[in-house]
Amino acid sequence: MLESLFKLREHSTDARTEVLAGVTTFLTMAYIIFVNPEILATTGMDKGAVFVATCLAAALGCFIMAFLANWPIGMAPGMGLNAFFAFGVVGAMGYTWQQALGAVFVSGVIFLVLSASGLRKWLIEGIPKSLRAAIVAGIGLFLALIALKSAGIVVGNDATLVSQGDLSSPTVLLAILGFFIIAVLDAMKIKGAILIGILAITVLSAILGYSPPISGIVSMPPSVAPTFLQLDIAGVLNHGFLNVILVFVLVEVFDATGTLIGVAKRANLLPEGKPNKLGRALFADSSAILAGSLIGTSSTTAFVESAAGVQAGGRTGMTALVIGILFLLCLFFAPLASIVPAYATAPALLYVAGLMIRDLTEVEWSDVTEAIPASLTAIIMPFTYSIAEGIAFGFISYVVMKMGTGRMKELHIASIIVAALFVIRFILE
Repeated sequence: MLESLFKLREHSTDARTEVLAGVTTFLTMAYIIFVNPEILATTGMDKGAVFVATCLAAALGCFIMAFLANWPIGMAPGMGLNAFFAFGVVGAMGYTWQQALGAVFVSGVIFLVLSASGLRKWLIEGIPKSLRAAIVAGIGLFLALIALKSAGIVVGNDATLVSQGDLSSPTVLLAILGFFIIAVLDAMKIKGAILIGILAITVLSAILGYSPPISGIVSMPPSVAPTFLQLDIAGVLNHGFLNVILVFVLVEVFDATGTLIGVAKRANLLPEGKPNKLGRALFADSSAILAGSLIGTSSTTAFVESAAGVQAGGRTGMTALVIGILFLLCLFFAPLASIVPAYATAPALLYVAGLMIRDLTEVEWSDVTEAIPASLTAIIMPFTYSIAEGIAFGFISYVVMKMGTGRMKELHIASIIVAALFVIRFILE
């Protein structure tokens, strides 16, 4: 049965290897079941329901990837997109979380159309590599600011906007300890480093009395009713949502395409000159976004941590199937997720942020017309507390720089269209 479903022999693998690969990938991405509810709960969403939605969306995404594309890719609500959902769309722009879920649904429909029509390839080719790298790095800086604030390392200051927090605070020290646990373990190539760091600080905090004691670990899952089918699609028709949907679509397309291609190449699933299943994988990704918004979570996407499973030998959808099953089992660990404090998940956010900032090395710094828009993209995000503003400044400045220096031939029509849409959004505000 497994052979006929996943063609194990054709991919030079076996069931044991695929199971090991699935467990390996799961351990590297399981931190999302603690981090995502913590972030989305800031919008007023029920934390228990978000926990269930996170597990279900991840499992469903993995199953779609397994059976539709037969690729060893893990899926779950993405970092960065959840922050934009919570702190950008709801926190800064003032929309309800129900409207934000509606925007995720609409962006998923657009992503689905782009993937099915071939426009996705046109859009990807039309967005400069420097801006794609800067968007990832800028989201990293945005996450870093959120993490430092959650940990208490950075606090607000009327005179200087921000300043250093109280480094003698026990919870701040626990957050710092958590960060170095994660960083050292990951540097030592220990699987599940982020998950270990979160759990270690949660347990230590409970032992020291800084968070509620761990009264239970396993129970029946909380109800998903508070978030299930609560999306407000009608509210998305508000003209202000053009900006929100545009950002969701751009980040979803870049993130999913880059991750899928990168991991698939490691697994030798994209042979030169031969048919491949990238289109199916992207269809699976966009379908998972739609499903996640209906259940009650931010955009679901492919996780770059899937590379760990590929490194362990994963080559087929059976790896994704194993990951999905493990996410379903996590549903019964809700009591543990409910007591994880913000200063235990903050180190994970900060570490992921650091990894994302590495993408700045892909910017062509010797070319000012590439470097300045990229810099603005990354800088504006944390300083305006908005991923949308950073992307807007980046695209507009890129088009202006190219046109102003007489290099309009280097502009793709997609970049001009995206920049124009952001200009229209500024005018309408």
